[in-house]
Amino acid sequence: MVQSTVTSKWQTTLPQPVRKALGLRPGDRVRYFVLDDEVRIVAVRPLRRLFGALRYDGPPVTLRDMERAIAEQASEQ
Repeated sequence: MVQSTVTSKWQTTLPQPVRKALGLRPGDRVRYFVLDDEVRIVAVRPLRRLFGALRYDGPPVTLRDMERAIAEQASEQ
């Protein structure tokens, strides 16, 4: 079990095992969910962390190509 102390200003430091489990870095944000008598802390993933997450090895795709593909999928449904 991991715990931390609440200061007189109602602040606390997230213990290292919690920071590591959430993959937090300095400046990151967290979101709190209050569910009955429990609180869950979730890391807010900034968009910059998603850069490069998806790989595409094909030729470049234009916006027109993307719009055409979306229209084709929509017409099939």
